[in-house]
Amino acid sequence: MSSETDATPDAGVATTKLARRITGPLLFLFILGDVLGAGIYALMGVLSEEVGGVLWAPLVIALVLALLTAGSYAELVTKYPRAGGASVFAERAFGKPLLSFLVGFSMLAAGVTSAAGLALAFSGDYLATFVDVPVVPAALVFLALVACLNARGISESLKTNVVMTVVELSGLLIVIAVVAVMLGRGQGDVDRVVEFPDGSTPALAILGGAIIAYYSFVGFETSANVVEEIKDPSRVYPRALFGALVTAGVMYALVGVASAIALPAGELSQSSGPLLAVVSASGVGVPDWVFSLIALIAVANGALLTMIMSSRLAYGMAEQGLLPVALTRVLPSRRTPWVAIVATTAVAMLLTLVGDLSTLAETVVLLLLFVFLSTNIAALVLRRDQVSHAHFRVWTFVPVLGAGSCVLLMTQQSGQVWSFAAVLLLVGVVLYGVARRFTRRRKDADVA
Repeated sequence: MSSETDATPDAGVATTKLARRITGPLLFLFILGDVLGAGIYALMGVLSEEVGGVLWAPLVIALVLALLTAGSYAELVTKYPRAGGASVFAERAFGKPLLSFLVGFSMLAAGVTSAAGLALAFSGDYLATFVDVPVVPAALVFLALVACLNARGISESLKTNVVMTVVELSGLLIVIAVVAVMLGRGQGDVDRVVEFPDGSTPALAILGGAIIAYYSFVGFETSANVVEEIKDPSRVYPRALFGALVTAGVMYALVGVASAIALPAGELSQSSGPLLAVVSASGVGVPDWVFSLIALIAVANGALLTMIMSSRLAYGMAEQGLLPVALTRVLPSRRTPWVAIVATTAVAMLLTLVGDLSTLAETVVLLLLFVFLSTNIAALVLRRDQVSHAHFRVWTFVPVLGAGSCVLLMTQQSGQVWSFAAVLLLVGVVLYGVARRFTRRRKDADVA
């Protein structure tokens, strides 16, 4: 991978209605916080069913797969630094407004649905550890508070993310540290880190585990939608993106090794809170409520970062004319896209009323793979397009392999999930047609 200079760094990319307040460290923590999320706190139990104690292997493979698509994002984000992310890339590469809309719509659907699911998770058993309140009303209040912080400003939101990400990271460090103490006492079993389930084929087990583990790296794509608020994006963005992914991958692998040492695969797979089970098995004496609190903070951070992405994506698509122009309105003092924030929060609130989002969550993953596939292909199509500022350039084979990895992961989705995704995309087509019709009427009225 390399950085290619076409002209003066970042020439021509400074004009934006949004405030450029995101520094390199803030962006690094933004991406790291979004990638870490809450998934890792339940991931080890599911992975242990696939690979036994070899939990580190699928996590490393998943990191490599994520880095492939991240390479395409690094090139395209620095080449076309505009809010809107994948939909902007699709429009430039394929010149099909409908395809661009569907890519953006897929990201929006993934974002608001993830936020709704996180709000419900926040308001469920984790919150009940401290206070017993009805789940849905608590989720609605939670989303409203997230919207207020989002509207206050990107700088304030990301400073809050710094604190939350440090807490998330500390939870994983606690797991690693207590198992190290456990080993120092002569407890645990190091041999388990290379033990596969009986009767399994190692290569197939690792592939199956990597497909599961890949989902724990999803989240880095949200950073493309805050590019207009990044200082010197051509230099800062690639470093923060790859640095955050590698940091998350190393932490995941270490937690995987620690989990296998502390507990047999059978016990890990039966636990709904495997990391809490690991800490308890270490005998170090960390209170159970500590992990409940950490999980709450991880979920809250994921919701905040997801809603930042969704609102900026809606803003960017509106700037392209793919969504109503009202979504481009910003607060004069804060320079945040307040209409987009209100709209995406309202949709997330409606989704919390559905309650059961399991099938929808799986569909969101499929939609994100569609987005990633589009981005990898766009990186190849736009390779000859020249811009007037410096940007990052990835090796050609990276987006090729990235597209292949997306197709591989898509083949693992069930027919039911494919059907649900098709219905959602059909809804998107209908909305796009309605929006285009109103746009034509407005243009005709202006001419008349």
